[in-house]
Amino acid sequence: MTGDSRAIVLIGPMGAGKSSVGRRVAKALRVGFFDTDVAIIKAHGPIPDLFRSHGEPHFRALERQAVIDGLATGGVVALGGGAVLDPATRADLARHRVVLLTVAPRVVAARLRDTSRPLLQGEDPMATWTRISEERAPLYAEVADVTFDTSTGPLSEVTRAIVAWAAEVGTHE
Repeated sequence: MTGDSRAIVLIGPMGAGKSSVGRRVAKALRVGFFDTDVAIIKAHGPIPDLFRSHGEPHFRALERQAVIDGLATGGVVALGGGAVLDPATRADLARHRVVLLTVAPRVVAARLRDTSRPLLQGEDPMATWTRISEERAPLYAEVADVTFDTSTGPLSEVTRAIVAWAAEVGTHE
């Protein structure tokens, strides 16, 4: 399998920029872009409605199928923050190039202001974000090949760094 036949998969906490960076990386590499959250919304409706109507387990089952579909497309794939909770997803990621995007809490607070994200509803969304991010951090670390932080500088710098990394790992396989 060559480096080009495997997807570049972006993982990380809510608000880290997976969708924004993913679109930019895909454009720079001239490959397709697949966002699991967008795929779920297109097929099943708004994520907050899915959580409200059917609960998180139902959403996670839909997310798992979106991950399977996305990885099959190749190119660049952005996963929802909780996709790594599924052991089968983590196993699947071993066959792909996985980029962990991180972000500082002080930065994500502005990015998530007025959010409709179901897991961040409640009295203190940032405390919830911090708890969820800390709980998932070992899973992100388990599957990530490389980490880039999106807290400072323009996203174009992160995009360039990911494209350079992808080219480097693609030539050493």
